[in-house]
Amino acid sequence: KILGGNKMLTDVMKEMIEKELAYVSTVSNDGIPNIGPKRSMRLLDEHTLIYNENTGKQTMKNLIDNGKVAVAYADWSKLDGYRFVGKAEVFTEGKYYDEAVEWAKGKMGAPKAAVVIHIEEIYTLRSGSTAGDKIS
Repeated sequence: KILGGNKMLTDVMKEMIEKELAYVSTVSNDGIPNIGPKRSMRLLDEHTLIYNENTGKQTMKNLIDNGKVAVAYADWSKLDGYRFVGKAEVFTEGKYYDEAVEWAKGKMGAPKAAVVIHIEEIYTLRSGSTAGDKIS
């Protein structure tokens, strides 16, 4: 239903990705965690997220070093949310970067990179007994 062979996201997940602020969590090669909001996070396709990396600091360094990433979304009013875990690729040129630059026009400055996140696992963050359970 959610992440079968074609890794489909539900409409509820897509709506949350569109409306809520994403928090991106990374880890350094030394195991030091990092987390920060990414207001440009958006859906690239049915199994991939993309965002504009504008600061180019610790998050970007961690992603270049090891690609490990988790993205959390929460809807406080519904006590619901999702954690998307996967592998990230950082692009400073080419198709994804060019598209990110175009997307940013009129919204924010040109990005230092475009980050593509390939979703491998999804967990629920819904309040209650299933909080943190792997959905797929």
